[in-house]
Amino acid sequence: MEVCYQLPVLPLDRPVPKHVLSRRGAISFSSSSSLFGAPDPRQLSQRRGAISYDSSDQTALYIRMLGDVRVRSQVGFEPERRSSHPYLCIDFRTLHTRLGCGSTSASSAPERRVHRLLSFQRYLHSSRLLRGLPQQIPLHILDEDYTGQARCMLEKVGNWNFDIFLFDRLTNGNGLITLTFHLLNQYGLVELFQLDMVKLWRFLVMVQEDYHSDNPYHNAVHAADVTQAMYCYLQEPMLAKYLTSYDILLGLVAAATHDLDHPGVNQPFLIKTDHYLATLYRNTSVLENHHWKSAVGLLRETGLFSHLPAEDSLNMERELGSLILATDISRQNDYLSRFRTHLDQDNLCLSNASHRHFILQMALKCADICNPCRPWELSKQWSEKVTEEFFQQGDIEKKHKLEVSPLCDREKNTVGNIQIGFMTYVAEPLFAEWARFSDTRLSQTMLGHMGLNKASWGGLQQEQTSVSEEAEPSTAGTDTEDVAARREGNTATAAGGTSSKEIPQGNRES
Repeated sequence: MEVCYQLPVLPLDRPVPKHVLSRRGAISFSSSSSLFGAPDPRQLSQRRGAISYDSSDQTALYIRMLGDVRVRSQVGFEPERRSSHPYLCIDFRTLHTRLGCGSTSASSAPERRVHRLLSFQRYLHSSRLLRGLPQQIPLHILDEDYTGQARCMLEKVGNWNFDIFLFDRLTNGNGLITLTFHLLNQYGLVELFQLDMVKLWRFLVMVQEDYHSDNPYHNAVHAADVTQAMYCYLQEPMLAKYLTSYDILLGLVAAATHDLDHPGVNQPFLIKTDHYLATLYRNTSVLENHHWKSAVGLLRETGLFSHLPAEDSLNMERELGSLILATDISRQNDYLSRFRTHLDQDNLCLSNASHRHFILQMALKCADICNPCRPWELSKQWSEKVTEEFFQQGDIEKKHKLEVSPLCDREKNTVGNIQIGFMTYVAEPLFAEWARFSDTRLSQTMLGHMGLNKASWGGLQQEQTSVSEEAEPSTAGTDTEDVAARREGNTATAAGGTSSKEIPQGNRES
């Protein structure tokens, strides 16, 4: 018998009520809090100790493409520290318009304190309302999203070739909501944990809203893709045999929220621009801590688990944080070494709760960077998107005369060489160990796709090199004229003019 779920329709086109926005203020970010506190400084040296920062170490270079823990945290925690540094603005997408504003006035200080407790997305939303600017009204989420082609796709949600881009289009841009809701229902978790349907739907809507749709890569589609990959891993025999319903609920929620409110720039950028999040989390797992605590804020705001005993709810929040913090790429060697040791000693016992949790961490890490393991048509799109996000950060750094982060200079790097390096030094070691743990058809398929994708990028690199070499002789006759023109331009600039060549500017972010 086919069971049809009637999904509640929420009025997404209404402004966020003031009482909802003010609830974020109830979430404490105190350094003394056991749940939300900044990491123990004694742990920092242990975390850094697993990573080599030798300039010749290629593994370290590609680990740093998404995170960097080289900067020592300050001794004193200053949650209310402010400065006139322009990068303290929350919304980096309007960074270039705010730099000329100078230091903020004293009257704006209380307002900024309130805004810091909001997500970047909600801060922008409230700012638009205050300025009277028209907001983008999202499409309504309709019951019909579960019909037609989208429903047919959900019947094959466990297929590794699942096209999340097509699914997101078929669901009117609500792929994350629809997919996560379907998976929770498919596992029977809504009924088992007695989740209120309205609260669950509201939670998923708010999660999707808090992803930045103008991020090329770290957006709700990426979160949906990671959630679908996580589902595939949860279905693997090694996990499905031992995982509890609690483990599955935790894994799916962590996958859906693992990059919540991502600003589209990496940790080194936040550190060197003196962003308040870097200060709050003492330069350690800055983004991951923010994702975790943003997710906890939504859980508490919607009251999704409020019917559970307080101790169970707090344990779930802590374990959710443990999973999300595991996605910090700067701690890749920590987890990989531990995983390899377990496999070498053959001492993983999945009937043990702590071992199951560790495997969930590894599964989420794999799901987070599984793009190179997808079929070429999907993998290529993800590679282009993540590289464009890197390059947009580099454009911002160039425009404001900051040191350009590794792999973020579009004039010195290509999609191909970045992806080949990432596969070689980050993805291949991780998925090789995962295949040792779970030697299944899926694992071999992922490794096979990654090998083919790496070869494809290598072929494209060679083609581009050949085209460049062929173009050089054809321009040899104009070299003298070009040099003269450049010299004239340089002379004019030296005489007090300005060069006509502008530094590339990021379209947004973060």
